Amino acid sequence: MTSTFELASFVQETDYDDLSDDVRDALKRRVLDSVGIAIAAEVAEPPEVVFRTVSDLEADGPCTLWGRDAGASPVGAATHNTALVRYLDYMDSFLAPGETPHPSDNLGSILAAGEYADRSGAQLLAGLAIAYEIQGELAWNAPVRERGFDHVTHTVVSAAAGAAKLLGLDREQTRNAIAIAGTGHNALRVTRTEGINEWKGVASANAARNAVYAAMLAKNGMEGPRNLFEGQKGWKDVISGPFELELSPGERVHDVMTKRYVAETYAQSAVEGVIELAESEAIDPDAVAQIRLETFAGAKLIIGGGEGSRYEVDSRAQADHSLPYMLAVALIDRELGFEQYEPERIRADDVQQLLRTVEVTEDPELTDRFESGEMPAVIDVTMDDGTTFRIEKDAFHGHPRNPIGWADLEEKFDRTAGEYLDETRRDEIVETIRTLEEHDVADLTELLA
Repeated sequence: MTSTFELASFVQETDYDDLSDDVRDALKRRVLDSVGIAIAAEVAEPPEVVFRTVSDLEADGPCTLWGRDAGASPVGAATHNTALVRYLDYMDSFLAPGETPHPSDNLGSILAAGEYADRSGAQLLAGLAIAYEIQGELAWNAPVRERGFDHVTHTVVSAAAGAAKLLGLDREQTRNAIAIAGTGHNALRVTRTEGINEWKGVASANAARNAVYAAMLAKNGMEGPRNLFEGQKGWKDVISGPFELELSPGERVHDVMTKRYVAETYAQSAVEGVIELAESEAIDPDAVAQIRLETFAGAKLIIGGGEGSRYEVDSRAQADHSLPYMLAVALIDRELGFEQYEPERIRADDVQQLLRTVEVTEDPELTDRFESGEMPAVIDVTMDDGTTFRIEKDAFHGHPRNPIGWADLEEKFDRTAGEYLDETRRDEIVETIRTLEEHDVADLTELLA
């Protein structure tokens, strides 16, 4: 039976030496990807709001606020740094049949706890392995989307477990940290339905804040409901239904994808496909009569109109959760990066007109294929003269079946962080992450200050 005792025991018993070389390497790649995205997000307004809020509440503290000449408590740093990793919607995703969380949402909490407790890079990797594993197993075995809860409901549990590891909590303190986090902080799915706003991009920062605060409360002696999962009106009764977890030393990290495009997870194959089709057929966007996408149930539900119209697109938060917008702008621009989310690009007549020609339908066969590990998409682009071009995708570059290695990740890192950091600093960050076992957490956070 899954319980706080089982999770706390897993936290206590999992150390760096238990991780395979492949898991260590994959975790380091996750860190590099997340850090590059965070650097690019420093100038965005919602993370600035988080920074101003943390600064209003805390004059200073022992933990680094990335990209700022300031520090905060581990709670404040976890909040701020998680907002940076998450806001641009360019972060990693775990692919499960009923849930698609972003395990990189755990990094800000674990790095803050590690910096606060003066931990090593090896200990950081152990904490990340724990968090990635717990989040992946919860997503796979205890999805909460259909019950009306947001996936950061998982994040607060996994991040609390990872933070507990870095803070050096014992088994009972860890049980209490998980119990407090999982009892008090269950987020509603309304964050990502109907009219989406900027809270979507910082909801996981709130989960990170709650996770680290729960761990700090437990560290200082606070108890929580240890029957969190199995108790009367507990997590299984109210949030998830019955489930069991099978925890390994971080192997779930191999089920995590890297985003090639700045787009919601389920859009990646479709966006890659429409760009390939536009380029190979030299499609003139002005002569397109219709774009038709056949996709799987989750994509139709979340970004294809199943949880509210995706045709009224006026902001970044709406654009990166709208398949009609993403397909239209990707076909026109042959790209889907940060530039495609500038307000003037979102509101331009060409993309606003083309997105209204996009039709998104669910194909049950594609849903079955998705649940078997693919990310399929079938795209038809019909021209004004009746000619139709088709492309079919079963995955994209960055999917676990076609993972992105160090060379491509370093290229992505240079692309995302290059405008803000010079080459010398970027090289220092890459080398520190590649050799994380040889460093302390503070060596990395100093480079991110």
